[in-house]
Formats: sequence, structure tokens, C-alpha cells
Amino acid sequence: MNDNQLLRYSRQIMLPMCDIEGQQKLLAARVLIVGAGGLGSPASIYLAASGVGNITIYDDDEVDLSNLQRQIAHHTADIGMDKVISTHQTLNKLNPDINVRAVKQRLAGEQLDSEVLKADVVLDCSDNFATRFAINKACVKHQTALVSGAAIRFEGQVSVFTPGKNNSPCYNCLYNSDGDEQQNCASNGVIAPITGIVGSIQAMETMKLIMAVGETLTGRLLLIDGLTMEFNSMKLKKNPLCPTCSR
Repeated sequence: MNDNQLLRYSRQIMLPMCDIEGQQKLLAARVLIVGAGGLGSPASIYLAASGVGNITIYDDDEVDLSNLQRQIAHHTADIGMDKVISTHQTLNKLNPDINVRAVKQRLAGEQLDSEVLKADVVLDCSDNFATRFAINKACVKHQTALVSGAAIRFEGQVSVFTPGKNNSPCYNCLYNSDGDEQQNCASNGVIAPITGIVGSIQAMETMKLIMAVGETLTGRLLLIDGLTMEFNSMKLKKNPLCPTCSR
């Protein structure tokens, strides 16, 4: 690290559980973020600010006026721009020292397989079950850590899946593949800050995984109720009959 980096990340480096070694792990890390919307925005911003050195973002959508209520990586002047380009610009302005790769594409098939294989941690910030199950399957195949988040109305949830470690369940152990695709923000609404809370927790869990510190949400589902501001944690067990991870 150079002098500028030591100063930029000084508040993290002074933490004993981080120190120089942890910051160097962050700088060397490769993170894949699927989705540049309500969750991907805060998650990517905090990861970039914290010095995660290599961030790849996939999204095939463009910035719309209705996105700006919660998708904080985008600005009014970005309406009509590709979300990945807008996010790329925001992250580069925040921290020009990191490498941000932005791809306008719905990540699927062989490309998904290839990107998951290259990543140290994958953040699922998507908004549909088909993508979530595909990401989970690829992460199980390559034993890549997955940080999954979701937000709707005033509610949020986060979990971490670490295939091959700690007897971790996978996303398919939690949800079966016939999930209700109508359960999304476009049809049910969402309060803006809940996406920030969930995305920030995803960033925190990602950094803990990279630095190998603390206790992650592996084997637990964190449930957030924004109306009562109650956080509850449910234990998750590996499903011996899971079609994805029990094979």
C-alpha cells in the first residue's frame, strides 16, 4: 500500500481484526455483484469505499426515474443511462484506486459459471428467483461464498452461504424453485432505507468473509422488520434432499 491508501483506509487499519493484513486482503479480493439496483447500489458503494480492489457488476437495465428513490448509485442526470455505467462512474469517483468492471448483461449460463469461478465472494443483489437459483447453483458448483439479500415493503433479509464449509446450507435449502415471481418491489413497493440496510449488511458480510474475521450469517437467516426495527435470526440447516447441494 502507498501512503495515500494508508491514509484512506486508516480507520479500518487501526482495527485489530483488520490491520494492514486485512486491508491487503480487501485490496486483493475479487467480488462479483449481480444487480445494480436497490441492494447493489449501497453494497457496491461501501465495498468500493472500503478498498475491495476488484469489483465486477452485472445488470442489463437502464436508470429510470422510479429507481432514484432507493438506488443511490444513480443520479437524476443518469436517467436513461445503463445502470452498470452509472454505478461504474459513481464508484470511480468515490475511489479511483480500485478496479471496477461493469457489464450490461443479464448474467446467466456459461458466463455466470465463468464469473463465479473467478470471484472470491458473490453478492446476489438481483430481484427474481430464476437468477437467484442460477447464482446459487453456480456458487455451489465452484464452492464460492454467496451473500444473498432481499428487500420488499418494510422488510429485509440477508444470509450467507459458504458451500463446502461449516456444513453450510445453500439458497435452495431455504427456498424451493417455484418461488412467487410476483413478490418484487415493482408490484409490492419498498421503503427506500430498507434497501440501504440490507445492501450495507451484504457489504459487511462480504468484508468479513474476505478478511476471515468475526462470525458470518452462514447457517442463519437475518430477518429485518423496518416498521418495528426488530432484527431476528433464524437458524438454517442443510437439507439432505436439496436438489442443488445434496448431490
